[in-house]
Amino acid sequence: QYVISAKEIKEFREPRLMTKFDHKINLPEIFAQNSLAILPITRGDYVISTFSAYKDFENVSAISERVSIPSHLQSLIPNFLFSESIALNCAYASGILSDFLEDDNILPTVNGRMSSGIFDFKIATDNGALPLSVNNSQIEIDAAYEGIKYISLFEAKKYLSDDFLVRQLYYPLRTWDSRVTKPIKTVFLTFSNGTFYLYQYEFEDMYHYNSLHLVKQKNYTISQEISLLDVEELIKTTLIEPEVDIAFPQANSMLRIINLMELLAEKTLSKREITDEYAFDERQTNYYTDAGRYLGLINKSQNQDDKIVFDLTDLGERIMSLAFRERQLEIVRQILKHRVFNETLKLHLQFGEMPNVQTIVKIMKESNLFNINSESTFVRRASTVMRWIEWILSIIEE
Repeated sequence: QYVISAKEIKEFREPRLMTKFDHKINLPEIFAQNSLAILPITRGDYVISTFSAYKDFENVSAISERVSIPSHLQSLIPNFLFSESIALNCAYASGILSDFLEDDNILPTVNGRMSSGIFDFKIATDNGALPLSVNNSQIEIDAAYEGIKYISLFEAKKYLSDDFLVRQLYYPLRTWDSRVTKPIKTVFLTFSNGTFYLYQYEFEDMYHYNSLHLVKQKNYTISQEISLLDVEELIKTTLIEPEVDIAFPQANSMLRIINLMELLAEKTLSKREITDEYAFDERQTNYYTDAGRYLGLINKSQNQDDKIVFDLTDLGERIMSLAFRERQLEIVRQILKHRVFNETLKLHLQFGEMPNVQTIVKIMKESNLFNINSESTFVRRASTVMRWIEWILSIIEE
């Protein structure tokens, strides 16, 4: 291990920026190459070692429970859940939290930055378990809810990712375990496009950072009232347009494309900002921004500093400002303007199952796609077609 102070780090860059790596993919290259991670141990000191500091999210359940925002609330609008705090308020008001936590009379209590107090723990490294001591490090709790039986501590993110920094659950747990007598639940919440993904973790050994396991995972989607008839009507009324001179998408998750649009609805982002801040690697940034460009929803340009930046097109801005149901349908319309997706969806609805890869590749070859030359590339891109069609079908509430 190596202990480094904030004062030493500040000689080169702001310590907050140099130590905030919420996902493994955000780690600097020298850390990634040497299996290193960094953790705070006091308000001004950090320790670097070969920590197992992150945990991959388990596979998300394919089932999502439909919920509604109380009709008398006009200020909680599904397509404007642009911050963690507003999303948590929405989850609280719509009954998501009381259902997931299985507790009565839950109320919001503490949140924000606070001191951790003093505690010891062990963490896994390449050379076995390493003992560490934390002494009044700064922690941040996005929200805490207390009911009759439990106190539940939340970490929330407004973007989707593959893993998370265990510290964001573990340090708050150890801080509050010494202050209260009720059992504490630790919950990670992510949200995007009207869906909340909740994960409850439990630490089998309170003194071991890596002893967490998933207790419960559940998804909740704000009701969109989209029917099969709505989608069939879109197929009938959407005119197929000529293919654009942009690489055919190789971004399988429509959820992450929409999530990226939600982030760009707030502000223009550089390629580096998307890569560093939102749990993408550089290839994913290219894939997902290109997918948004292919649909006519994202712009790519250079700013005055010659940096590549991305923002929403006029169409993208209009769609993201629509009511939630209409927004979803307009995104479907943009997809169905492309012959490959239009014909694949028709075949799926006609025969009740996804066309096989060979059938989709045949449609792709007949659609004058930009710059796809090899058979293997056609086959790989066919997976994106399948995943986008599956997303369209997933928003139907029947």
